[in-house]
Formats: sequence, C-alpha cells, structure tokens
Amino acid sequence: MNYRECIEYLYGLESRGISPGLSRVQKALALRGNPELAYPCILVAGTNGKGSVAASLASVLGAGGHKVGLYTSPHLHRLVERFQIAGKPVSERALTRQVNALRSFVESEGTPRLTFFELNTVLAFELFRAARCDVVVLEVGLGGRLDATNVVTPLVSVITSIALDHTDRLGPTLRHVAREKAGIIKPSVPVVVGTREPLPLRTIRARAKRLGAPLLAIDHEFVVVAEGEQRTVTLGERHIEALRTPLLGAYQADNLACTVAALSLLPERFSVPERALRRGLSRVRWPGRLELLPGAPDVLCDAAHNPHAAHALADHLARIRGDYTRTVLLFGAMRDKDHALMLDLLRPHCDASIFSRAHTPRAESAEVLADRYGGEAIERVPAALARARKLAGKRGLIIACGSIFLMAEVRARVLGVRADPSIAL
Repeated sequence: MNYRECIEYLYGLESRGISPGLSRVQKALALRGNPELAYPCILVAGTNGKGSVAASLASVLGAGGHKVGLYTSPHLHRLVERFQIAGKPVSERALTRQVNALRSFVESEGTPRLTFFELNTVLAFELFRAARCDVVVLEVGLGGRLDATNVVTPLVSVITSIALDHTDRLGPTLRHVAREKAGIIKPSVPVVVGTREPLPLRTIRARAKRLGAPLLAIDHEFVVVAEGEQRTVTLGERHIEALRTPLLGAYQADNLACTVAALSLLPERFSVPERALRRGLSRVRWPGRLELLPGAPDVLCDAAHNPHAAHALADHLARIRGDYTRTVLLFGAMRDKDHALMLDLLRPHCDASIFSRAHTPRAESAEVLADRYGGEAIERVPAALARARKLAGKRGLIIACGSIFLMAEVRARVLGVRADPSIAL
C-alpha cells in the first residue's frame, strides 16, 4: 500500500467504533513482542490541557538531549502528526512501511479485532521502538482507565483537569469523570494533578493513596504564579522564576506548572538542567490552541469543544476583544456536545455568528445550529470562512472553534497547509 492507501485502510477501521477496554490492545502488543516495553513512558490524561502538557514535556525532554516520541490525537491535517519523533511527525515512508508490516498481522485469525484508535496506538508503539526512542510521552485518547494508552506502566502519570465531557462514556458527574481519569494511576507510580475542583481531587487522591502513588496537586504540593507572560513555579523549596511559553491563554500557566512538576518526578537519568527547561518551554508548539493567525482579518483557531474549554476561550476573548473593530464567531460542533452552554459563554464576546459543519459524520448540521441559536448557516467551511472574513472586515477577528475538525479545516485554508487527501468511505 502507498500512503493514501494506508490512511484509507486505517480510516476504514472507524466503522468499528469506540470499544473501551485494554484486553485487545494488550493481546495484540504481546503478539508483537511488547514494543511498549522498549522505552519508558509518561502518560498524560485530562479533560483539557493534556495535549499542551504532553507537547511541553516532549519539548523539554528533547531540549535536554533525549530522543523523545510523542503520541497525540486527533491530528489537525495529516495522520502522521499523531506520531512525532524528536519534535517532528514521522515521515510518510515510515508510516507506510509500518502499516504495511502490520496489515497481515491485523488481519490474521489470532489477532484481536482492533479499533481505529487501538491500531493507531499499536502503530505508535512500533514506530517508537523502530526509532529507538529514549522516552515516550503518551496523550490519553478518551478517559483513562479503559483507554488503549493505559497499557503502559509509566514513569509518572499526569491528570491535567477534570470537567464534564464525553458524559455518555465517562459518566454524568465530575466524580465519575475523575474516577475514569484516575484509572491511569498505577501502584507506586507518582502522579501530578492539575485540577482545582475539590471533589475530583479527593477522588484522585483516594485512588493514589490506595495504590501508594505519591501525588503532587496544584495549589497544594506545587504552586504557580503568573505575572504577565512570565510564570513562577514553586515546588517544595525550589522556586523557578520567569518561565515562558509561547502557548496563549491564562490556563497555560497551570499546564506549564504540571509540566515542571512531572519533570521533577522523573528518574535521575531524565533530569533536565534549568537552561534546557527554559529552552524547551520557550520552543513548545501545540497548533490550534488559542493560535492567532495574523491577517486581514486575524483568525483565532481554538480547539474548544466543550464548556470547560469554551470558558477559557471566553476569558481570552474578554481580554483581547478591544483590539478589534468586529469579532465573528465561526462555530461548528458534534451532535453530542453541549452547544447551548458553549454558545452562552462565547457569543457575548462576538458581534456575529456563523454556523458551519466539519467534514465528519458526527458533526451537527449548520442549519440545525442556526435554527436553534440564531445566526447564519453556511454548511461548507470555505464559504463560511469567506463570509466571516467579509463580516469581520480587515481589522476584525474571526474565532474558529466548537469542533477540532472544523477549526482544522479553517486553519488549513488560512495557512495553505497540506492536508491528507479526502477519503470517501
């Protein structure tokens, strides 16, 4: 198979849906000689912020001289983005070679029936083993306890934040969500927690105590203070001042602090000098998260796709709205999301709303959103972006959010970014 045929083959597995559980991945990895055991791992979960922390950890460890693998999801434009080695996505050639090597295994009679995400996780472990990575950072896909990435026993676990999302799978309350996220905690393995919510924190602490896992929680065992663009992290008797990251948003102070706390818990061989810490944090990139694309008008791309993330985006808009003559919301979302609450948070900061639909079957139609909440409905993203540009004017701002997939389509068009070919399945 060539690259296009490989991604078509992988996307074809999406028809198998989401099937939480570890047994299939564990069996598949055992049959492959357990590639996940070829290197130590760091496991990062959370409702929001997990991608930023995972990317930050990989950047700092890379600046410290280590060859780092980074596995994240979903991708914005190309499947290879999910598998990064030494700060760069794997090549099409490497991905194609590995998928071809796995196909006969996947289709053999003794192999478990893997889902799209499960096979991608196996693929990641194989790619990182082939590249001889020193350490691998894994972003949990959904929840934690039953996520395919949870097959590893990490050096340290990180749980960034707890908020309601994917309630059909993780449960209807913060306690339920916290239990699922806390499922990544392993016996005696230290854990860093970035949530300030009392109930989820108690839930996580209780599991950590049962398993004898040392726990560092924000505002308790470590503290962060933000002064403008600089952050100071206090961890025990250690104060690290004037830390900077290019990632925008007040919440990135917490993500930075979780990164520093997690690094402090790693074994000595992964200790990072302060100079490398500063260099790694200053170089981290995590596209599509409060990412401002300059233009006429500017476009703010944000992956906000749940109320917790929408609240953070709304806070950011409140601070920057005065810089623009007109702000236009370009919004699309999946059918199962809390559109009403997200829009209640965002629309007070916007002068106009345009609803569109990402190129995915799960997306709600633009007409439904416009009829329900009021605004213009333009189904196709290119046309919606053109209309938003006209409404915003040269000195205005377009905010593309509500769905990672919609935001990614906008970002690709604004930047002229190369994307994987459209695949009809």
